[in-house]
Amino acid sequence: MARFVFPVSNIDELKENYDLIVIGSGAAGMTAAIQAQELGLKVAIFEKLATLGGNSNRASTGMNATETMTQLSHQVIDNQASFYEDIWQGGGKTNNKELLKYFVTHSESAINWLEKHNILLTDLTSTGGMSQKRAHRPNNKSAVGSYMVKELQKQLLDKHIPLFSETKAMQIVKKDGIVTGLKIYNNKIGEKTIKTKTILIASGGFSQNKSMLKNYAPELLPLKTTNHQGATGDGLNLAVAAGGGLVDMDKIQVHPTTQQDTDHVYLIGEGVRGEGAILVNQAGQRFVNEMTTRDKVTMAIDNLHENGATLILDQGVRQAFPAIDFYQSIGLVMAANSLSELAKKAHLDSENLTATVVKWNANQISGKDSEFGRKTGMDRGMNLSPYYAIHIKPAIHYTMGGIKINNLTEVLSDTGEKISGLYAAGEVTGGLHGDNRMGGNSIAETIIFGRQAGVQAAKYIFNY
Repeated sequence: MARFVFPVSNIDELKENYDLIVIGSGAAGMTAAIQAQELGLKVAIFEKLATLGGNSNRASTGMNATETMTQLSHQVIDNQASFYEDIWQGGGKTNNKELLKYFVTHSESAINWLEKHNILLTDLTSTGGMSQKRAHRPNNKSAVGSYMVKELQKQLLDKHIPLFSETKAMQIVKKDGIVTGLKIYNNKIGEKTIKTKTILIASGGFSQNKSMLKNYAPELLPLKTTNHQGATGDGLNLAVAAGGGLVDMDKIQVHPTTQQDTDHVYLIGEGVRGEGAILVNQAGQRFVNEMTTRDKVTMAIDNLHENGATLILDQGVRQAFPAIDFYQSIGLVMAANSLSELAKKAHLDSENLTATVVKWNANQISGKDSEFGRKTGMDRGMNLSPYYAIHIKPAIHYTMGGIKINNLTEVLSDTGEKISGLYAAGEVTGGLHGDNRMGGNSIAETIIFGRQAGVQAAKYIFNY
């Protein structure tokens, strides 16, 4: 098997001028760069870290979309109105309606665009708060993020789109209110201003920025985070300095199921529950609809006051969510041939756990959760040994707030005026998700609005 080559350019190849500069090497930035180049723009990507891909690398479950051929091939009949309503309800009816409408009506074309670029998401799973299976993932059921990042990176290589790593964006340069350049810093060349007509900020959220967390959500400071080290909100500061506004900054998502018993925080993907896993307390009993929205599951876990909770699954669930193999390889999973043996290892009430699984299996067969009203993630019961347990705790996962944009991805001031030539997409933006982001919408957002940013940058250049 050929060794994968990362699409990093030598800083000596840096040009004096680009049509579009993208800040950030995650899925949103790469998608925008590819789309813009295909429309005729000269594009470059700048990444402050040596590692590429940002939080996009860590997306595990899938990419939400509706009315797709993949859904139909799995006999899932869906529609945009239902998709919109699930997100609207899940976000506490505080979502930006303009962004949400664009998001919902362009999810199918985003899947088609990926397919055109040989990025195939032909399997489906469920995420919390969604009334239908909408989370598209690779056919081998692997994590969507790492797959998508690698495939987008292949596109950068094939299209010779330069990506300069370890190069920090310092300042957006404007003249007469219009973007004219980006000041960057690289250790080899020092500080330099690159001329450009358009800039896309796609640098991710701020979950690793303690000062911002203290300012906007101090109650979350004691929590750990699933985010990579570069998620420090640099793009938000760049936008504000250029005249952009911020929205929903106090809306920060805590993911209910992360493993924190080692030195690292590992996200245990929502797809584990989407494929049939359940959550139990120390008494070995279920306590929540595991497939409700993340904020509600988190609250239920916190209300136990038991230092987290425990995911229970069997070999059938494991086969449907292969990331379990990785979790077990690094020691996060307890395994046993019987539920009573598993209960002892996980310090749960053995008799209750067995009874809980028996009742869950009966619910699964009937298709009705008599205890908590769960309606999705019930395709299989738990009858196939070995059985597995993972101790989980909530952790900071996603910042719903960020740069104020319209559905053209144009950066807006606090008063709604657009900053000519400045765009933003992905987690760095705010408004789409409202009070709570639905699982599977983050990767979808990067592709849908990444494409839009590339299209709008090209339109702006051609009308410049």
